[in-house]
Amino acid sequence: MPQALKAVYRSGTFILQTACNLPEGVEVELFVQSPRMAPPKIADIAARQNFLKLLVEQMQQNPIPSNAPRFTRDMLHERR
Repeated sequence: MPQALKAVYRSGTFILQTACNLPEGVEVELFVQSPRMAPPKIADIAARQNFLKLLVEQMQQNPIPSNAPRFTRDMLHERR
């Protein structure tokens, strides 16, 4: 039975924020849900501008084809 647990990822390890009663050595499957996307950690403004310029150029070189399938809301949100 699925059990929702909260954890924080630090230094390659998930640190639980809620208690769990799992037996030692049990295998689990993680579904990561993040409230926001982390921006690239580029402190130098010129380097950040260059990164964004290259990103936009790559996006323009790889547009979504006009005949690409259109996804419905139900297709985008898995229903159980």
